Amino acid sequence: MNFNKLILIFFSFISLYSCAEYSVKNTQKNQEKQYYSSSGFALIYDDNLFYQKVVNKKINNDELKTMHAQLKRNTNIKIINPLNSKFIETKISKKANFPQIFNIVISNEIASLLDLDPSNPFVEVLEIKKNKTFIAKKAKTFDEEKNVAEKVTVNEVVMDDITKEKSNTKKKVEKKYNFILVISDFYFEDSANNLKNDIINQTQIRNLSVKKINDKKYRLFVGPFKNFNALKNAYISLNKIGFDNINVYKKE
Repeated sequence: MNFNKLILIFFSFISLYSCAEYSVKNTQKNQEKQYYSSSGFALIYDDNLFYQKVVNKKINNDELKTMHAQLKRNTNIKIINPLNSKFIETKISKKANFPQIFNIVISNEIASLLDLDPSNPFVEVLEIKKNKTFIAKKAKTFDEEKNVAEKVTVNEVVMDDITKEKSNTKKKVEKKYNFILVISDFYFEDSANNLKNDIINQTQIRNLSVKKINDKKYRLFVGPFKNFNALKNAYISLNKIGFDNINVYKKE
């Protein structure tokens, strides 16, 4: 192969690489941003939650303040109460750590304006597009906005059965359920009972049970609980002693 052919191949390679790189960048540029959305239970802030190390940061409970585990500070969001279609447009105040059972931490002011039921604080959280003139708005339920709030589609929170409720299923959210926390399944009944006794010794939880599912499976669970607020306390206690991935189920 002579020198001229080598030069030709070299420049051809550079040209193809440049075109491919431009194509990738152009495709990425044209892709629209995927905005965050979820439905689940809000943790209504209280200073005791900080002192008990349930959350690792503080917020002012008398202002429109929020904390989120994924979204960055100053991210524009809308928080909706699907029971009455009231919503608030605000911003993420801080990024924080808190139990995975909750999809957001909100101030008492937000909970009050949304008329949330403290025992079952089910909300939808939607990231909204940036706007230079964005101003945090208090709860409102204009007719046309109510329709939008009722029809909006959100992703389900991965928490097994408890949050597989969609925003437009008002009857399902209002319906009363008993909740249980499934800690783990075991092959041997003795293993399940040993962990049950360990948890009783380390916490104030007493309504633990072991149920035989089949000949090869024994389930350790806590409950039932009549509402989410009662379940929350048990979940936090288990979270403190190292149980992170606890499954939550609802029973009619």
